[in-house]
Amino acid sequence: MKRYRITNWPKYNKSLIARGSINFWFSEDVIKKWRNTNHTCRKGCPQEYSDDAILCILLIRTVYHLPLRATEGLVLSLVSLLRLSLNVPSYTQICRRAKQLGKRLEKLSVRRPHDIVFDSTGLKVYGEGEWKVKQHGTSKRRTWRKLHLGMDPHSKEIIVAEVTNNSIGSGDCQVGTRLMKRAPKSARRILGDGAYDGVEFRQEIQKRGAESIIPPPRDAVVHLDTKDEATRKRNDAVREIHGLGGDDEARRIWKILKGYHTRSLVETTMYRIKQLTGSNMRSREWERQRVEGHIKCLA
Repeated sequence: MKRYRITNWPKYNKSLIARGSINFWFSEDVIKKWRNTNHTCRKGCPQEYSDDAILCILLIRTVYHLPLRATEGLVLSLVSLLRLSLNVPSYTQICRRAKQLGKRLEKLSVRRPHDIVFDSTGLKVYGEGEWKVKQHGTSKRRTWRKLHLGMDPHSKEIIVAEVTNNSIGSGDCQVGTRLMKRAPKSARRILGDGAYDGVEFRQEIQKRGAESIIPPPRDAVVHLDTKDEATRKRNDAVREIHGLGGDDEARRIWKILKGYHTRSLVETTMYRIKQLTGSNMRSREWERQRVEGHIKCLA
């Protein structure tokens, strides 16, 4: 493997120092949309702050890992330092409005990618840390949520996402089918690990006229009596692996030939999300957890 030596140490050192610098500003677009101008005829006091204002504050909260009261204090300080004539919602308003942003955050990107990679990761709600689990095992109070992603491996941008619990019906294959229905029709290659080797998911890919690059399990068999086109293509994958030898080396070669290892980029995306926004969830209500998962992706 070729090694590249760093010869510009002074410049490289300054770039590492610059990672800790902060430049904070509110764009003119955010300032104009801060107050809610879309008043409805519903009973009660109209909303003072727009969804964009609440979303902006929640993004700050997520990136800086703050509780709601500290988030209100930070935004008040920023508005004061930048000398902006903006009112800041209280932490109770932020909490209530966060629950209403679910419908707004259904679409994460307008990009029309050629490839989409699907995968999921866990986000802890509450429970013991890793050290206690290793020493004493898990307990019933350890609760997680699953964040399912579909990302563009070329731009590294998250295209679709969904937060689910760990109950039956929220498996990767079932959620992947729902995400495929929301994914752009421009996608021509869909990549996923063995957890996405399901009939419904493959059929949804086939409806789009896209190619599914999903490794079948080691004990997969050929279904000779099928008339389903998606199952036939799965049969082709099984035959190709058996033709290469049928062992682990054959599966490795098949993955290289299909370009399957592009899927590893989604693991990098999971790592980036957890490093930037944390591996746990601060919200306790289900609707707010859904919004928090989407905001992690936006950040």
